[in-house]
Amino acid sequence: MVENMNRLIYCIAAQLLALSMVVQEVPSVHSNITFADDHYRINIKGDEYIGYDEPAPFGLTQMQGNPKGTKEGISFDFGEEFDGRLYFGFIPYGDSKHPMPVYFRRYEEISEGETEILITKYLRGTYDMIGWEKSGFGVLGFRVMDDTGDLVYDGSVAFSGTGPFKVEPTIIEGPFVNQITDRSAVITFTTSKPVRAALSCGPVDITEDGKTTHHEISIAGLEADSVYAYTVEAGDQNMTYALTTAPTAGTRKPFTFCYASDSRSGQGGGERTIYGANAYIMKKIMALAKFKDVKFMQFSGDLIDGYLTDKEAMQLQYANWKHAIQPFAHYFPVYVSMGNHESYMRFFWKDDTRSSILLNRWPYDDDSGEYLFAQNFSNPNNGPASEDGSEYDPNPDEIDFPSYDENVFYYTHDNVAVIVLNSDYWYAPSHRMIPKVSGGLHGYIMDNQLAWLQETVTNLEADQTIDHIFVTQHTPCFPNGGHVGDDMWYRGNNQIRPYVAGKAVKKGIIERRDQILDILINQSKKTRAVLTGDEHNYNRLKISPETEIYPEQYFSPKIELTRTIYQINNGAAGAPYYAQEQTPWTPFVSSFTTQNALVFFHVNGKDIEVEVLNPDTPEEVDRFVLSE
Repeated sequence: MVENMNRLIYCIAAQLLALSMVVQEVPSVHSNITFADDHYRINIKGDEYIGYDEPAPFGLTQMQGNPKGTKEGISFDFGEEFDGRLYFGFIPYGDSKHPMPVYFRRYEEISEGETEILITKYLRGTYDMIGWEKSGFGVLGFRVMDDTGDLVYDGSVAFSGTGPFKVEPTIIEGPFVNQITDRSAVITFTTSKPVRAALSCGPVDITEDGKTTHHEISIAGLEADSVYAYTVEAGDQNMTYALTTAPTAGTRKPFTFCYASDSRSGQGGGERTIYGANAYIMKKIMALAKFKDVKFMQFSGDLIDGYLTDKEAMQLQYANWKHAIQPFAHYFPVYVSMGNHESYMRFFWKDDTRSSILLNRWPYDDDSGEYLFAQNFSNPNNGPASEDGSEYDPNPDEIDFPSYDENVFYYTHDNVAVIVLNSDYWYAPSHRMIPKVSGGLHGYIMDNQLAWLQETVTNLEADQTIDHIFVTQHTPCFPNGGHVGDDMWYRGNNQIRPYVAGKAVKKGIIERRDQILDILINQSKKTRAVLTGDEHNYNRLKISPETEIYPEQYFSPKIELTRTIYQINNGAAGAPYYAQEQTPWTPFVSSFTTQNALVFFHVNGKDIEVEVLNPDTPEEVDRFVLSE
């Protein structure tokens, strides 16, 4: 703790001397925040909190190592203050549908940031399983470990030559299959250098117009319910995988999809924590999903540790998560949504105390948590715009809120629709300070998003091709273990709510929960379940007219439920566990477990069987039927 406090003091002192902060106007939706003397400042009744950005130990660009070709191999530079180890081995593309590095029997020491992989010395002859000596081309996988033994990054680098060597443009993330429909798909990937990439898939051949490192290529004109090989080319590197289009809507052909949440780093060392992500269990989850031939996966928040002020560190954690799912996400889409740990923040610290205030980062249009999330993933863009223009917007003519682009959306597959909500929108982690500084509340769905939810459910109810609606949000409507003190409950305190420009919104957290329940239960016949996470366990809750959902003392109007749905919580994708707590609805909770879990929905027309497996064992955790 002392070391951490000293580090905070040092960081603030360094920033006070630097005087290099770029001034951005304080969003009008906040209160008691000003900019003075080169820092954002919060002033609350004489107490001052100074804003600063806390440096992170690692960043993505740094851990990519600036590889360069040498006479005997490839050199790396991770920065002069970094010591550790570099593990390495070829990635045998074409030898597996899910290529991963096969690490060599030794490693190289990283001293003052520098090291070199000697390809001609170690990886020839008996150890040349990719044939680089004949072809003059190959791809090396590498793994960075720091001097404490923690894994930091998994990377790759393409090379040409037989000595001396040249580093070539490399596909360092992906390719990923995204946004599958019956006629189209989106392929995304990232390259180490700007290139003009190309993609071929069935009747489609596309070459990009310009050079870039982020590639998002839309494919149209495909046939429904068909398997297509696709090939991406970037420089001298090419990869071939396959995708499967969805059936025509309303076909009602049997299929399976799966669901999980909360894969931020766990305990136990090794791959359970590769700087921000539990890569160990995510690989297990993805392998099991592929084995079960899922058509898509929904993953609803807390992918990474987050809560950072450093963009490069956030990018590194996102990259580690994507690398974990990558060998399998070549083939089927993983739709992701935001949780509280996707927080990219501004940090305010009160001098000489341990008191701090955390807020969502601004400017919202190009440097918020929502913006950074959208830059890293490819989701449908069919949700609401933002909370701008809402009843509580203090300045309707300007951007006052983050965008909902690609963090609130819906998608369909045959007769199933999945609605994805963001219950950590405009998130201010220091919720007890929200009345003083204003901000979004953990677990709260704000007005424009709620209106969009109602409109979307109404439209899907009228769609004759859709039989089943699933709604997913990171936070449970009814927490059961680990977050009884917040989520959509706050121990029964309906006074908790967001503030905008110093004013409380009209509806408290429990009232807003009830509005959502009214839409999904009383106004819908097709909604089958709410899929949640945040709590690091698996359980299912029967939400019925008999379920007790209020505290003993509750004076606001109560909702009457007219039918039964389920809340299926699966925050068991690798984050540290939470045990069960007592709530009014505890008698209606079943199958509570802290095992890792992956939920499968086997859809057969109007019937759905739910199967829950532990991806680590893989033993059965739960099995039940979702009925109309």
